[in-house]
Amino acid sequence: MPINRRDFLLQGGLATAALAVSPPAFEAEPLPQLPLCGGAALRKVAFRTQVLPSGPPFNPLTLARFVDPLPIPPVLRSAGTRPSPEDPELALPYYCVEMRECLARLHRDLKPTRQWGYAGSVPGPTIETRSGQGLLVEWVNALPRKHLLPVDFNVHGAEANKPEVRTIAHVHGARVPPQGDGYPERWWTSGKSATFHYPNQQDAATLWYHDHAMGITRLNMFAGLFGFFIVRDEAEDALDLPRGEYDIPLVIYDRRLDREGQLYYLTSGDPRAPWVPEFYSNAIVCNGKLFPYLEVEPRRYRFRLLNAANGRSFHLTLSNGQDFQQIGSDGGLLPQPVTLQDVTLFPAERADLVIDFSAHAGEQIVLQQESQEVMQFRVRKDGGKDRAPLLQKLRPVPRIAEAEAVKTRLLTLGERDDYAGNSTMVLLNGTHWDKPVTETPTLDTVEIWSLLNLTGDAHPIHLHLVRFQILDRRPFDVFAYNASKTLRYTGPAVPPPPQEAGWKDTVRTDPGMVTRIIVRFEGYPGRYVWHCHLLEHEDNEMMRPYDILTKR
Repeated sequence: MPINRRDFLLQGGLATAALAVSPPAFEAEPLPQLPLCGGAALRKVAFRTQVLPSGPPFNPLTLARFVDPLPIPPVLRSAGTRPSPEDPELALPYYCVEMRECLARLHRDLKPTRQWGYAGSVPGPTIETRSGQGLLVEWVNALPRKHLLPVDFNVHGAEANKPEVRTIAHVHGARVPPQGDGYPERWWTSGKSATFHYPNQQDAATLWYHDHAMGITRLNMFAGLFGFFIVRDEAEDALDLPRGEYDIPLVIYDRRLDREGQLYYLTSGDPRAPWVPEFYSNAIVCNGKLFPYLEVEPRRYRFRLLNAANGRSFHLTLSNGQDFQQIGSDGGLLPQPVTLQDVTLFPAERADLVIDFSAHAGEQIVLQQESQEVMQFRVRKDGGKDRAPLLQKLRPVPRIAEAEAVKTRLLTLGERDDYAGNSTMVLLNGTHWDKPVTETPTLDTVEIWSLLNLTGDAHPIHLHLVRFQILDRRPFDVFAYNASKTLRYTGPAVPPPPQEAGWKDTVRTDPGMVTRIIVRFEGYPGRYVWHCHLLEHEDNEMMRPYDILTKR
């Protein structure tokens, strides 16, 4: 069987030497500052320089299974109120979140792992809100000034004349004004903060927040900067869905560890260019633990799954072969439950699942990523029963008619050598990040974006601000397109499966396929971005700004 690039990386085909060189001192551009968490002083954080081990990384498959309980991220509490930016007479809930270094055990038998977390935990605390109820979050950078991981100064936006540690928070899937969306170049450094307004004028959905700093998003997220952001509303409340302690967020991601149990990020072996095109790890972490277990009652549970990995997709099943129902995707509830025995999530995708344990009292069921264990459910022999049937109608998802589209854009996903010809970079529409904006939809209009994947990889493409619907995927002749820019289809269009028939903000684009999405650009005018959510791709030019224009 031929080996592809992903398998090559997983088998350790890349060398792991190379240390980043410390950059010169740099003073970040001034940003409007507010008092840090009401004027509280930042806690001093000690740090050490990472030394990459010369030997192989630690093998997590040697660890005992299911000895640690599954942590549930706590819900963040408001720190009072502050005036709304739009209406000073309106007081909004105010939250303060410090990004801090922390030590946490990924497993009972490992030393504590040094990580970076929102509020000092990985994942960060869950922010819960309700549709139409705005809030303010002050994101405080209280991190060390030296990065936890090796920085590649050759990546655009991460040059040596910039500080190693820079952050900006993005709430993925949020309909938010551009100044609070987390534009990658508007980062701030240690000791500084910014306060963003989230109006939450959107349906109930499982969103999430994460770092989005230009050129080092892959490093900041690998270090641990992500958490859940959950929007609820009355329409969802009216449904007979599991709630409270039976509504559980699960964030799944992969990590490599060295022999000391510390994060181990692969580099290319070239100190001039430590960037690697894709990164996959051999340890699957769930809510901050390796192989955790969760005691459940013999009843229905709702699990909000999020793939927060840098590049790995997850194909998840239950070890006993039972089915479950998917009730939601990225942008909220599906029109009706979809019965499945497996679910696939690419990076940044979410799936809301209802799993019924009522017929499995006393059993132990494992959530599996293909042949690898992720976590275990221990079903009690007794407990609260919940035998009410799942409603067959959840939330209408009106289809956007193709006739409403005022423009169709043909946009390529491709690869080419970088400016110096030293390495391969991935580009959207053959265009680098710093070139003039080419996508300029008008507010409250509909467009169809046809995404032509010319590469050998599937790319999860994310559009900021908006939600969209998948129209179809259709195979085409890649060689003909590369030779003459002729789009020649080689098969029929395939509509999305039922679990992709709801609202999406991230779409899987398969190799050799044209993936069509239809988007209503509603919300706010201004500058946003669209990008691949394979983080190594995003950091190396597979991201573009786009402008939403106001109507004339």
